[in-house]
Amino acid sequence: MFCSEVMKRYVQSIDVSDTVQVAARRMREANVGILPVCEANGRVLGVVTDRDLAVRVCAEDLEASTTKVASVMTSAVLSCKPDDPVGRAEALMRKHRITRVIIIDDAGALAGVLSLSDLAFYEPSARAGRTLRAVSERKYEPESGP
Repeated sequence: MFCSEVMKRYVQSIDVSDTVQVAARRMREANVGILPVCEANGRVLGVVTDRDLAVRVCAEDLEASTTKVASVMTSAVLSCKPDDPVGRAEALMRKHRITRVIIIDDAGALAGVLSLSDLAFYEPSARAGRTLRAVSERKYEPESGP
């Protein structure tokens, strides 16, 4: 199975010059937790997630109406191509403990998003379960004493 067979094709995105308030409202309206950050030509520059908004905006008490997406987005985009096997997306999810992979075309433009819930719907339950366990695993470092 290929990423193009499972991914969501109609994906909301946002521009780097938009504010995080615009991003949060767009997430709310689309009922999503991630927005690819794209140039006008569709090329993906990064992503902003609901977690980014909580950790980088709310926790720092930044003004949502003036803080630009560019200042809080994640620039390192974990991505696949539409013709990549789904297993490649699963491997990225397991390795980086993420629940969504951006799908980009050969020009670097947004083609879709493949989420863990998409895999759970289309993949055999045992395989999707292994990926879910790997994504959910938390690795804690013991605190060092004084």
